[in-house]
Amino acid sequence: MGLEVVLKSTPKDPYSDLSTNCPLQAKEEEEDSSDPGGRPKGAYETDSEGDSDADLEREAQKLSLMQVPRGPYDLTGRAQYLAACETYGAVPISYFLHHMHDPELTLMHRGLGPQGARALASALMSNTSILKLNLSDNGLNEEGATAIAGMLKENCFLTDLDLSDNKLRAKGAKALCAALKENTSVRRLRLSGSDLDTQAAKDIADALMVNTKVELLDLSHNLLDEEAGETLGPALAENVSIKELNLSWNHLRGLGAVTFTRGLAANIYIKVLDLSYNGFGDQGAAAIGEALKVNSVLEELNISNNRISLPGALRFSSGLRENCTLRILLMGRNPMRSEGCLGLLRAVQMNPDSGLEVLDFSHIHLTKDFDDLACSMKEGFPRLRIRHGSPAV
Repeated sequence: MGLEVVLKSTPKDPYSDLSTNCPLQAKEEEEDSSDPGGRPKGAYETDSEGDSDADLEREAQKLSLMQVPRGPYDLTGRAQYLAACETYGAVPISYFLHHMHDPELTLMHRGLGPQGARALASALMSNTSILKLNLSDNGLNEEGATAIAGMLKENCFLTDLDLSDNKLRAKGAKALCAALKENTSVRRLRLSGSDLDTQAAKDIADALMVNTKVELLDLSHNLLDEEAGETLGPALAENVSIKELNLSWNHLRGLGAVTFTRGLAANIYIKVLDLSYNGFGDQGAAAIGEALKVNSVLEELNISNNRISLPGALRFSSGLRENCTLRILLMGRNPMRSEGCLGLLRAVQMNPDSGLEVLDFSHIHLTKDFDDLACSMKEGFPRLRIRHGSPAV
């Protein structure tokens, strides 16, 4: 029987006719790139210090390029910040560079100064991460405030800004108020301790007439006087957004206090109002009492240390007989004596719909008559808590 030989051909590679990105020549060149010892050419050599330094430097450059986005994709503002620091001669803040992606950034007491504020503002114009920014006590002054104001016209992500204790003065306030007329994102703004005076009050009033977004405004520890009160009152009546306003430690008194309070009567948005450490006096206290008769929104009121004596307290009490929304009333450190406090408590007793939960008469000496009335009201007003005397330290 003859031997039959069958020759089997090697199957054809189904991809052999397709072009590739890695031709055979490249593979051959790669194989030739090794030295006789099998080590690829260009590999790190321990006896070549120059090559080692060059490699490290190149690696550092790569990392730098990776960490500093360029062009339209830099959503942190890092590149702009470093460039601005060089332009303005400011030292980059490493904490800022490491927290540019955080939603909250606190840079208190950093000594930024106007130049540092300019550099920071350049970065924040394009930053989309930071929502809450605290720059209090940084010596920004008027120039720094102007730079931050320019940023607010471009940034639409920042919602909470604290510029307290920066000596912004009238020029800085003017720039910020102009920005607030355009900005639609800032909800909470703190300008405490900024040397804001009568002129600044006019710019703030103009902004309050236009801005419909700011819900918290802190203007405490400033230089707002009687004329400022006359300016802010009408603006307060027109504002449709502020829910919490702090004007403590200013100089609101006389006709200014009365005019301001009339604005409170017309406002239907403010829930928390701090007027402590001003000079409202008896006339101002009476005006607040009248405002409480018609205001059905206010929940917390602080008029401690306002030179309110017995006549003022009794006139103020007329508002407590009718108001149903006020929950917290602070009236400590006023010279109204126990008789004034007793009159206020009787007004609450006469209002079965009163919503008061906290009545604070701290640092006022109260007599037994007051204590007896307070005890008798416990059943009818179980939620009411009365504070008096000197609080424990």
